Amino acid sequence: MDTPAGIRWLRIILAGFLAEVSVIAIVLPIALLFGKNTLPYSAPAASLLTCFVFAAWAGRRLASRFVLHGILVGVVATLIYVALTRGAPEPPAYLFAHGLKLLGGAAGGLIAARRQNPVRQLQASAGGTQHL
Repeated sequence: MDTPAGIRWLRIILAGFLAEVSVIAIVLPIALLFGKNTLPYSAPAASLLTCFVFAAWAGRRLASRFVLHGILVGVVATLIYVALTRGAPEPPAYLFAHGLKLLGGAAGGLIAARRQNPVRQLQASAGGTQHL
């Protein structure tokens, strides 16, 4: 499910969904074990981590627009959370967590780009030639 612009929406939606499910899977046990006081701390950290991981996964085998794909993973994860809560007002820590989803997604996209193009980076740093 690609667009002419090369955006792989199916991967983005799947990665955003898996990131948000993972946030819930990480945060709920912590809250049950240590109390709801941990949510303002565990939710932002889990949001950053899971969006980073799944954006890096979504960026595999892409040719370009790695960071855009990562940011879109964060957007999808955020929209899923907003849909689950039916747009109810959120505490500041959760709004911060949504920002971290975008940041984690962008960082995951950047890592995917670096993993995808190590030969090009090596050639660019060597002046465009490759010696064996």
